[in-house]
Amino acid sequence: MCRFQKEFRYDELKEWYKKSGLPLKRFFNTSGMLYKEMQLKDKLPDMSEEEQLQLLVTNGMLVKRPLVISDDVILTGFKEKEWEEKL
Repeated sequence: MCRFQKEFRYDELKEWYKKSGLPLKRFFNTSGMLYKEMQLKDKLPDMSEEEQLQLLVTNGMLVKRPLVISDDVILTGFKEKEWEEKL
């Protein structure tokens, strides 16, 4: 199933993050304007996991795209080699 979401729920993001095994920072759109305006590069290291997840759900523009969710794979952003290996 494929769907586009502008916003995400806290419980979905937390579940996907835990299931992915990825660092939470990989779920942030680090090249996005909002990320830069908020100076999150400097702030994230001092934030708890809970605070970071809560921040992600405040604005969908903070979430890295594409975000691919399947039963056994979660991918953030497009990295061709990673996609070839996992899909």
